[in-house]
Amino acid sequence: MNETYTLHVAGLTRELKKVRVAPNLRIASFVMLGDTRLIEKCADALYEEIKKLGTIEMLVCPEAKGIPLTHALAVRMGVDYVVARKSVKGYMEHPIIAEVKSITTTEKQIIVIDEFDAAKLSGKRVCVVDDVVSTGGSLRSLEEVLAKTGCTVISKVAVLLEEGGYSKDDLIYLERLPVFKDQQHPL
Repeated sequence: MNETYTLHVAGLTRELKKVRVAPNLRIASFVMLGDTRLIEKCADALYEEIKKLGTIEMLVCPEAKGIPLTHALAVRMGVDYVVARKSVKGYMEHPIIAEVKSITTTEKQIIVIDEFDAAKLSGKRVCVVDDVVSTGGSLRSLEEVLAKTGCTVISKVAVLLEEGGYSKDDLIYLERLPVFKDQQHPL
């Protein structure tokens, strides 16, 4: 069964493959990596929204799929960005860590910012960038880490809000992405 979902975002259309992430749950797999036109168009659209927020001094994103989008936004805004890693690297002497549970990953993950990046964020007005927000688990973990850096999170932006349970009104996004629950059949 290779069903797809037709996504319309930032003036473009993409066919997304539906993939199973739980016994009765499928999602439309949205991967921006390598889709230059999609990244650029989404960055243009999100930039228009971010400009309304006032001064943003740094961008932050979790690795990995949102990195090209964050880079494209940083170029438009004339700011730098920090990538929160998903593992502690050998060069990290005093990492700041939070655990995260994601709808698309079966095992627990962590979000990590090292002390060097934390120092760059200290005192800054920050915008968090991601490709898709579903349950908000990654965002909550990233905010937990960012709270320890001394920065102020001004906004959170994403290309898509997946219907995975994140219900806060503090997210700027371009489109909604449905999830697909399979009907359970009685035996």
